[in-house]
Amino acid sequence: MQPILKLGSRGSPLALAQSRLTRALLASLMGITNEEEAKAAFPITRIITTGDRITDRRLIEAGGKGLFTKEVEQALLDSDIDVAVHSMKDMPVLGPDGLGLAGFLPREDPCEALITRGPTTLGELPEGARIGTASLRRQAQVQLVRPDCVVETLRGNVGTRLEKIAKGEFDATFLALAGLKRLGLEDKASGIVGTDIMLPAPAQGAIGLQIRTDDIAAQEKLSPILCANTAICLAAERAFLAALDGSCRTPIAALAEIEGDSLRFRGGVYTPQGTQSWVCDVRVVLGISPVDEAARLGKKQGHTIAGEAGDQIKWES
Repeated sequence: MQPILKLGSRGSPLALAQSRLTRALLASLMGITNEEEAKAAFPITRIITTGDRITDRRLIEAGGKGLFTKEVEQALLDSDIDVAVHSMKDMPVLGPDGLGLAGFLPREDPCEALITRGPTTLGELPEGARIGTASLRRQAQVQLVRPDCVVETLRGNVGTRLEKIAKGEFDATFLALAGLKRLGLEDKASGIVGTDIMLPAPAQGAIGLQIRTDDIAAQEKLSPILCANTAICLAAERAFLAALDGSCRTPIAALAEIEGDSLRFRGGVYTPQGTQSWVCDVRVVLGISPVDEAARLGKKQGHTIAGEAGDQIKWES
């Protein structure tokens, strides 16, 4: 069988699980039930990115989020693959010329999972607990709730971080609940941190499918598996990020949720040590152009917070 669409993603276990999910949806859509036929129709190329190679320091010290996408996007531009499967929270707001997002799969739970050797909530952690994370957003929100905790850099894939907690190298860490679910590791979560305590990264839990902008055939093949509601929510979250000139250097959180005919949007910007925060919680009724309306809402809230915070949002970066 000739490939129908060639998929590609980072080489991490989670990235490959997301690619396999994409393949399963496409195969089901086309009535392909044999696994070997599905693999032939939608082969997956494993691409090692610069971000995957860096495990000893924060990404901001090496160049930021684009380190997880550059090589995958180059494979797409070179036509080595037809569809790049991305974790949307790793995607820069602006992509390279010639590439665009076809859309998104239905979003998984965007909450954070708390990983410990016993405690199930942040409040149960011992005083002075050592928390491992490479995310300034997580660091800032932890310090807001538990300023006594010591936050230290912890990078690596899901397995690496679970192992370090099991060995007692840290008292706690956080993983996206969506990633644990997609890996079949949801039982590793000691507890779920509600979004009222810790807002997720913009687009957390969402899988984006990127294609060449002139590949109309790929867009048509992907369209039936794409989720309109996820597109609406991510329009708000990514517009918020763009308005704040968001990067790994500024702790930014955002979550948009459709509630009936309305969109609830919550966003937050923090100083890395959690000493200050600027947050919003607003709703808008969605009309005939929900994606555009969501994007306008996110952009407006981002500009409002940027005006309130001024230079302070970069001052501790």
